[in-house]
Amino acid sequence: MKLRYFAFLICLMTTFQGYSQTTANRKNPFLVEKNTVVDYAKVTPADVDDYAKHTLNAVKEMITRIKKEPTISFDNVFGSMDEIKNKIYTTSNNCFMMYWVSTDSITRAKGLAGYQLLDSLSTSMYSDKDIYNKMLKFKASPDYGKLKENRKILVDDMILGFELSGVNLSEDKLSQYKTLSKEINELSTNYSNNMNSAKDILTLDNKGAEGLPEDFKANYKVGDHYEIPIINATNETVMGTASNEETRKAYYTKFFNRAADKNIDILDQMVKKRDELAKVMGYPTYASYATVTRMAKNPQTAWSFVNDLISRVREKAKADVVLLENEKKSESKGGAAKLEPWDIAYYKTQIQKRQYNVNNEELRAYFPMEGCLKGMFDIYQKLLGMQFKKVQNPSVWSPEVEMYEVYEGTKLKGKFYMDLFPRPNKETWFYGVNIVSGKGNEFPVAMLLGNFTRPTKTSPSLLSQKELKTLFHEFGHIVNMMSYHGEFSSQQESKADFTESMSQLFENWIADYNMVSTFAKHYKTGKPLPKETFDNMQKAKKVASGIGTIQSLQRCVYDLNLYDKYNPEKPLSTDQLWKDIDKQLGVMDFYVPGTHYQANWIHINTHPVYYYGYLWSEVYALDMFTQFEKNGLTDTKTGMRYRELILANGTQRDIVKAVEEFLGRPSDNKAYIKSLDL
Repeated sequence: MKLRYFAFLICLMTTFQGYSQTTANRKNPFLVEKNTVVDYAKVTPADVDDYAKHTLNAVKEMITRIKKEPTISFDNVFGSMDEIKNKIYTTSNNCFMMYWVSTDSITRAKGLAGYQLLDSLSTSMYSDKDIYNKMLKFKASPDYGKLKENRKILVDDMILGFELSGVNLSEDKLSQYKTLSKEINELSTNYSNNMNSAKDILTLDNKGAEGLPEDFKANYKVGDHYEIPIINATNETVMGTASNEETRKAYYTKFFNRAADKNIDILDQMVKKRDELAKVMGYPTYASYATVTRMAKNPQTAWSFVNDLISRVREKAKADVVLLENEKKSESKGGAAKLEPWDIAYYKTQIQKRQYNVNNEELRAYFPMEGCLKGMFDIYQKLLGMQFKKVQNPSVWSPEVEMYEVYEGTKLKGKFYMDLFPRPNKETWFYGVNIVSGKGNEFPVAMLLGNFTRPTKTSPSLLSQKELKTLFHEFGHIVNMMSYHGEFSSQQESKADFTESMSQLFENWIADYNMVSTFAKHYKTGKPLPKETFDNMQKAKKVASGIGTIQSLQRCVYDLNLYDKYNPEKPLSTDQLWKDIDKQLGVMDFYVPGTHYQANWIHINTHPVYYYGYLWSEVYALDMFTQFEKNGLTDTKTGMRYRELILANGTQRDIVKAVEEFLGRPSDNKAYIKSLDL
């Protein structure tokens, strides 16, 4: 999942504070020349605070210069605004990253405060009528018609960004917009803080731990019992292997109740305020407002896309429910047995073991993190014409963080960090995160933030197939960021409902034995993963695939309902909404009374009206992959075309045209429909 900090700066907050000088007698690690590495190990809370205020002061001076400029040209309006955007972007990303990953609580707090400080400045800037009027005057001039494609796109997008930030509102409505933006950001931050700081464990005796892998149990053994933390890194193992149904139910209930005591109310307020903000802006719903800049353009298109997929997948999902329910009945020796949500992963695993001799937990032994990273790097390097060189003894925020430089031949192209394992108070999800955009001759800098299975006392980090897929996906975002070499920072990121496609495409490489066999080797014996086992793994992935797809669509429908069907006169319970969607889908009761999935779901918090974009993007990803199927999965020529036409594009040219040029034809959904295996 790629984090987008500035979606036209909708969710912004706080008032700005005064400028402070750098900490006395000490150089601030952030205040370095362009393309100079930040000395993260030396960063103090005071450095973060000063860095944000230093940028605020510099940006205010830059804004003043634009407004005083007597002439109006592309360079002194739009070029200058892009320089400002880039300065804010880099500082905000660094501050927010410190909030997510720093091991020091005060540094985390200062990182969040610095991000909010610059958001407040951005709110004021993007509603500045003097700058906006200069933009409009340029667009009305003959010089606008002379612009080449990417510059014309920049002008149009920047003007739209101002308009979506309330520049044309009356003074009263603009004040409402700013207040709502601030309140939404405060709520969103509190939601994330609650989710990331949630700590719960499931205590099991030997009976409760039946079925769990021995290495897994050993890692969490405390005296004569086991204490399993309720985190992403343990979820897949517990839900897929615990043979005791009460254990699965207890873990499931705890997992989907993280932060529920606080976040249910926060979500209710956030949905209400986003609806109010949309109406202040003149849109009927928040979804209408949020999709203006997307490929879909409006929520109706997103709804049509999602409903069409539901109609295609529903019957397969129903058949999968019968399949899993029969497996449960068989295990209970013919007794009545209803399939429950906490059973899905377990009985899918049981069928995979019985029919295909595939044990996903045992297969982890063939996928140690170190070997997977090397194999993945080899594939990406060959395909994209890049080289990744590990930096020895880098200055980082945690000792386990690694740093790499990216080269094309002898030319340095960018740098990225890898922070792969969970630790207390770290952001709990998986992201490819931008730090520096990489405009012009500036190197892009990024970070892969993960929460993969940690090494234990007896074994290295061993990845599940789901984690391997996540690794290839998130690193796809990293090479996307490393590929950009455009003229403007503002055009580095693609549209929100296309951006996932560029990394989803790379997931296909782990479905090919020739690729996987280069790195899938048993961590103890060094023996490669057998071809027969791999073939069975691919067949096993199809077990209950319809349920997996319908659950993704369920979340799409939920997200769209929250932000496109909200009625302030009769606000619907966010728990009741799950029940209503279950009835609408007619597959099974996925909702478990007493659980609150929406209380710990990052997307509806920080990425509203985003979830449909995963499936929308996948249509493009699988279509683009057909070129690699045709030309070879390590064909550098095809990979370089993909890198230059798609990864490096951002929004420099129309995405549909770029995809058509890469494919040599208009895009279609044939590959995606085939992938559903209906």
